[in-house]
Amino acid sequence: MTQLLAQATPYLTVQSLDARRLFIEVCYLAASALFILGLRGLTAPDKARRGMQLAAAGMLLAVIGTLIKEEIVSYIWIIVGLVVGSGIGAAISIWMPMTAIPQRTAISHAFGALAATLVGIEHYDHMRHEYMRLAARTEMPLDFSTFEMLALGFEVLFGSLTITGSFMAFGKLQGFVPSRPITYKFQNEINIGLFGLAVVLFIGLIAASSQDWWHPLMFYLMVALGLAVGVLIVLPIGGADMPVVISLLNSYAGLAASATGFALQNNVLIIAGALDGASGFFLSILMSRAMNRSFRNVLFGAFGAVAEQEAAVAGADERIVKSVSVDDAAIQLAYASSVIIVPGYGMAVAQAQHQVRELAEQIESRGGEVKYAIHPVAGRMPGHMNVLLAEANVPYDKLFEMDEINHEFSRADVALVIGANDVVNPAAKKDASSPIYGMPILNADQAKSVIVLKRSMNPGFSQIENELFYDPKCALLFGDAKSSLSKLVAAMKSL
Repeated sequence: MTQLLAQATPYLTVQSLDARRLFIEVCYLAASALFILGLRGLTAPDKARRGMQLAAAGMLLAVIGTLIKEEIVSYIWIIVGLVVGSGIGAAISIWMPMTAIPQRTAISHAFGALAATLVGIEHYDHMRHEYMRLAARTEMPLDFSTFEMLALGFEVLFGSLTITGSFMAFGKLQGFVPSRPITYKFQNEINIGLFGLAVVLFIGLIAASSQDWWHPLMFYLMVALGLAVGVLIVLPIGGADMPVVISLLNSYAGLAASATGFALQNNVLIIAGALDGASGFFLSILMSRAMNRSFRNVLFGAFGAVAEQEAAVAGADERIVKSVSVDDAAIQLAYASSVIIVPGYGMAVAQAQHQVRELAEQIESRGGEVKYAIHPVAGRMPGHMNVLLAEANVPYDKLFEMDEINHEFSRADVALVIGANDVVNPAAKKDASSPIYGMPILNADQAKSVIVLKRSMNPGFSQIENELFYDPKCALLFGDAKSSLSKLVAAMKSL
C-alpha cells in the first residue's frame, strides 16, 4: 500500500496542479467577461450601477484566481496589503465628497501606475540576476528575450510617466499646484526631447545584453526620464483640459497594466489593461471632439495662457450685466412651463446637487417640466455631472446629452445655468478669435430667458469672458449655488 501511494503521489500532485490552473483560468475568463459587460453597462446612466457591480464581481474573481497561484509562497504581506487597502478604500467611499471624484480618479491612476511600475522594476531586477546566476553556472549566455524586454520596458516607461502625470493632475484639481497653464520657452521641444531620449534608452535595452553593466543604468535612467516627462507634460495643461488629461492618463495606466500582464504571462491583466487602455483612449477622443480640440492642442497648446489677457480686455469694457433677486427668480421659475437646468462645476464645488433636485421638484409640483442638459466636458472629469445628479436621486430619464437637448432650448421658458461657464459661452459659435471657437456648446442662449447662478464675474477654467452674461435676456443670481438654490426653494414654497 505504501509503495502504491508513493507511486500515485506524483500523479495526484500533477492532477491537483492541473485542476488548480484550470480553476485559475476559468476565474480569469469569467472576470474578463464581467469586465466587458461592466464597461458595456456604463454606456447608459440607468445601467451604470449594474455595470459597476459586474466589474467589481469580475475584479473579485480575478483576485481569487491570483491568490491561489502556486507561485505564492507566503500570504503574510498579501493579508497586510488587503487590510490596509480595504481600510483606505472604505474611508474614501464613506468620507470623500462627491465633488472630489476627479481628484480621486487622478490619484487612483497614479497608484495603479505605481503598482505596475514597481512590479516591472522588481521583475527586471529578479530576472536579470537569475539569468546572470544561471549563465555563470552553465557558462551559457542567458538573456531577456526581445518580447520580454519589450513588455517590461513599455510597462515601466508608461507606468512611470503616468505616476507623476496623474499626481500633477491631482495637484491641479486639488489646488496645491496652480491649475493655470505653466509655460516657459522651448517647453514643447524639451518635453519631446526628453521623451525621445527615453525611447532611445528603451530601444537600447532591447538591443543590448542584460549581462552588460550599463544595462540596469539605462533601465533606471529610462524610469527617471519617464517620471520627469510625466510632470512636464501636465505642467502646461490648464484646468479646462483636465477631463481629457484624466481619460488619457487612464489609457496610459491601462497600457502599462497590459504590458505587465505580458511580462508576467497573466491573461487577466492583459485583457483588463487592454480594455482600460482602449476605453481611455476613445474617451479622450470623445472629450477632444466635445471641445473641438485635437490631442496635439490639448497636450502642447497651453490652453488658457493667452486667454487670460483676452479676458482682461473683455472685462475692461462697460457692458451691463443684469442681476436678479431670489424672489424674482423664484416667481419666474414657478410660472415656467419648461425649464432646462444646465449643471456645471460650480454646482459640484457648492455640493448643491440635492438642492437642484429639490428645486426641480418644486417646479414640477406646479406643472412645469424640468430637464437636465449635460455637456460632455462639464466639470473636471467625464460624467462628473451625471455622477453628482445620480447621487441626488435625479431620475436618469431626465438627463439629456448635448445632441439630444440642444434643439429644445428655443422652446424652453427658462434655462437655469448653475455654475457652468465655458459650455454655454456663445463665443464658441460667434467669435472666431476666441480660443474656444468651434467648441460645441449647449444652446442656453436660445431659451426665452436665462438665469445664471454664479459666485462672481470671474471667468471659468479657460479664463474666457462669457458673452452669455451680457445678453439682455440673461440675469445673474450671485452667491454660493447651494445657498441660492435653498433660498429659491424656500421662496417658491412661500408663493
